[in-house]
Amino acid sequence: LEQHQSWTDDLPSCQMCGVGTAPNCVYSPDSKGSQAHPMEDGHLRFRGEDGCFLYGVFNGYDGSRVANFAAQRLTAELLLGQLNSSHTDKDVHRILTQAFDVVERSFFETIDDALAEKALLSSHKENVSFHQLSPQNQKVQERLKDLEQEVSGGATAVVALILDNKLYIANVGTNRALLCKSSVDGQNQVLQIGRPHSTDNEDELQRLAALGVDAARVRQAGQIAGQSSVRRLGDYRVKFNYSEIDLLSAAKSRPIIAEPEIHGSQSLEGVTGFLLLMSEGLINALESAHGPEQVNQEIVAMVAAELAQQTNLEAVAQSVVERVKRLHHDVYVSGRQRAPYCSRHEDMTLLIRTLNYPLPRDKQTLTLPPGGRIYPVSVPYSNSQSTSKTSVTLSLVMPSQNTLTNGTNTASTLEEGTPTPSQSPTATLQSTNNQTQSSSSSSGDGGLFQSQRGNQVAQPDETGRVPPYVDFSQFYRLWGSDHSDSQSTRVMTHL
Repeated sequence: LEQHQSWTDDLPSCQMCGVGTAPNCVYSPDSKGSQAHPMEDGHLRFRGEDGCFLYGVFNGYDGSRVANFAAQRLTAELLLGQLNSSHTDKDVHRILTQAFDVVERSFFETIDDALAEKALLSSHKENVSFHQLSPQNQKVQERLKDLEQEVSGGATAVVALILDNKLYIANVGTNRALLCKSSVDGQNQVLQIGRPHSTDNEDELQRLAALGVDAARVRQAGQIAGQSSVRRLGDYRVKFNYSEIDLLSAAKSRPIIAEPEIHGSQSLEGVTGFLLLMSEGLINALESAHGPEQVNQEIVAMVAAELAQQTNLEAVAQSVVERVKRLHHDVYVSGRQRAPYCSRHEDMTLLIRTLNYPLPRDKQTLTLPPGGRIYPVSVPYSNSQSTSKTSVTLSLVMPSQNTLTNGTNTASTLEEGTPTPSQSPTATLQSTNNQTQSSSSSSGDGGLFQSQRGNQVAQPDETGRVPPYVDFSQFYRLWGSDHSDSQSTRVMTHL
């Protein structure tokens, strides 16, 4: 796959999709950022036959090999005629599950030779005394290091399949899928599809406990072999040597699996909105900056704001990723309460797939009311435990005070000093509970935001210029008077 052109290069890329990425970054004490390792995320976005579309975001770790392999092989397992509109939901679930299984087994087959050589050299190394470090033994150690890098690594994945206008989501690990649907009455319903397979997922902890693993210890540790996911692709050390890992040593069978959790089908008939697939790095960066409570709503609001301004989906996705990156950095340099959580971020990937969602023909020009500022959208919403419905009116283009006005209540919800351009005079939020679900009303054009400048909008003159808001005539009069007096004084002194 790495040495030859892949057949997927000839597949048509979906034009209703955009992808934005940003590499990992570690901040130094002087706030300068540096990349700690090469980009490890991957993605796919292909259009098959008979109304079949396939999208995916892969969060790699300890290298990009597994993420890249999964993106290539999963496409081969799903877009070579395996799927058609006659398949039932049960059939699609089975095909998706089999595809993930084949991807993992195929990856391990590609590293079989490297694993065998590694085992042989490791055995040789154990038989060599520490004092026998000849040049040949040093070469053995260097080769072992290269082999370890070649076979190590893993990836988490979130995959979206659209078949016959029905949506299926297959998730392995800690990436995220959001579906935003605009209703006829102008409301946007935001649905998180599925939960992350992390060390605090109760269902996953019960699964591990059934295998003999101490779930309480796993929850307390927060990570297994350096990762918070309990489902992942690859990672042979955890899959085949789990008995040597303290947290997993009591397991009766392989505790870390690559079996996807599949949701769907979700009918897309008549749906207007967009689908978001996000890597764990993007989610964690925004959670670190603003807390975990509002991440879904903030991302959706950012996407909607960019969709109202941009004419290209690639630009929309990249703008949102850059905005999250900027927010994360601004919180770090601010030195405020959440700054310690923002000393670094991992690779970030965002994939946006629109669903009958119109883009503006021309890029809209952002206008502000006199004295106003625009802040990044931060929309409060009910958490997953809440079952109440709440209607909230938000004023998101505000005067200089750093507050959000929610009905009659005013609360500061954002870090100061992190203004980010977005269109957002007013919006209405309605929160409901369906796993992690909420909704926000939009304007009649399907977007969350509209531009406005107070009650009176200044009109351009015949030259295309807009009259100034401030009258400078008094300033220039005083300036001229002061300078004329100064010139007279200099002339008298010279004489």
